[in-house]
Amino acid sequence: MVLTDDQRALQESARRFARERLLPDYQKREKLGVLDRGLLAEMGSLGFIGVDLPERLGGLAADAVTTGLIAEELAYGDFNISAVPVGASLNAAILVRHAQPELVDEWVPRMIRGEAVVAICLTEPRGGSDASNLQLKAKRVADVSGDHYVINGEKTSITFADRADAYLIFARTGRPEEGAKGVSAFFIPATSPGIQCTHFDDVGSAIIGRGSVFFDDVKVPMSHRIGDEGKGFTQVMQGFDYSRALIGLQCCGAAQASLDEAWTYAKEREAFGKPIGQFQGVSFPLAEGESQIAAVRQLCYHALALRDAGLPHTSEAAMCKWMGPRNAFDVIHQCLLTFGHYGWSKDLPHQQRMRDVMGLEIGDGTAQIMKLVIARGRIGRAAIQY
Repeated sequence: MVLTDDQRALQESARRFARERLLPDYQKREKLGVLDRGLLAEMGSLGFIGVDLPERLGGLAADAVTTGLIAEELAYGDFNISAVPVGASLNAAILVRHAQPELVDEWVPRMIRGEAVVAICLTEPRGGSDASNLQLKAKRVADVSGDHYVINGEKTSITFADRADAYLIFARTGRPEEGAKGVSAFFIPATSPGIQCTHFDDVGSAIIGRGSVFFDDVKVPMSHRIGDEGKGFTQVMQGFDYSRALIGLQCCGAAQASLDEAWTYAKEREAFGKPIGQFQGVSFPLAEGESQIAAVRQLCYHALALRDAGLPHTSEAAMCKWMGPRNAFDVIHQCLLTFGHYGWSKDLPHQQRMRDVMGLEIGDGTAQIMKLVIARGRIGRAAIQY
């Protein structure tokens, strides 16, 4: 992949920031369990959030490949912090395309500056993979205060649940038998009356958090509906093609950090009077890891390049989404083993990276669903069992 001068400059800037500002405190941030808002604001001031968004809103109007470069570099320093710009690229793009101009002008610049985090809320207790089977209800009401919606129900397994400043939610406005066609999207500030959150005690990704969001008679003005009624599910599914490729690059960034550390250790650590890197039992697994991550990386940039060219990339994005977390986990695991008994310690970052990337083997679409998407791309509805 040949980069332009502007892309190389942004990549180098993000690389320095990741190694100098993010990487040294990656493990410390997990222990604190707090999303550092000052760090997000610093990222925003450097142009690392919303690089693909319009310049009039504070973005750089860059292409998808450039956005991927930033996501990968930031994930090298802190996998969880890199989720903020990836989430902004997904959520803000939905707002820019479908929300009222006043809502866009108020919230998208704040997201780009790192001042506001928006959580996308799709999953519910009864279904994650069955994403269109939503029970959260949005009832349209007309009273003395004017037309509005009243939202009731629960969203669960929501990233940034108790960290978010606003929620981009998907609720049923139509009949259950309408499936995806009866789903609408809404934008709801976290300070709205009737919202409560929980925080899950997860295996990884402590600083971004995950939990349930409960909506109890939450009033939403008509101006906060995103797009047309009954079109919300289609809107979010289109955005996932983009975010899935970015997630693959996040995983590549985390795995590359562990590979670089493992190679350095293999060169410096001695056994039997020689650097352990001379033993093929040590160097070959790392060489395989380099190969796997290089392959996934190229696939991700290929998917983003297809997007930039306006070409279909749903299958390619699904490949990125299942191969990225799976290969990153395996490679980081091997890096941990390379460090021997030192690796079996929370003093080193490999165990944390392994736990962090593993979450994306579930979130944003499981490997099984991604493979179904790929199969459907090849043979159509014959691949669908239901």
